[in-house]
Amino acid sequence: MATVTELHVNGKAIAVDADSERSLLSVLRDDLGLTGAKYGCGEGQCGACTVLVDGTATHACLTPVGKVEQKKITTMEGLEQNGRLDPLQESFLEIGAMQCAYCTSGMIMAGVALLKRTPNPTEQEIVRSMEGNICRCGTYRRIIAAIKRAANLMAASSQ
Repeated sequence: MATVTELHVNGKAIAVDADSERSLLSVLRDDLGLTGAKYGCGEGQCGACTVLVDGTATHACLTPVGKVEQKKITTMEGLEQNGRLDPLQESFLEIGAMQCAYCTSGMIMAGVALLKRTPNPTEQEIVRSMEGNICRCGTYRRIIAAIKRAANLMAASSQ
């Protein structure tokens, strides 16, 4: 079996020794100790395992680690920069867009991907973009508000 010996995670090259068919989620959590991405359904339906692969929201539970060996992987742990939370992380806290917080990292990662490709999304674009993520507590209105707030923060900081 082929093995993966290095991954590019959160801006660093990290040595690993993983069967290329293992899920990215398993390698991140079990081998690298990065537990922000959660195991939810194991079928790519809930979004709790969402990470960014080359900037695209990706369900890590369905992604064989061998498919991302040469790609840039960003997890929830990699969003904070120089001691500052990502604007969307900050907005989730300010708005109170989580209850049990199990889905939160997946929601944030999907939201970050949306804001990178669409800096000022409409509510409809936000809803459409977040369709692959389920919040069992039903905080969807606050999640949408947090994404809108982050878009506004990012627009204000770029002026």
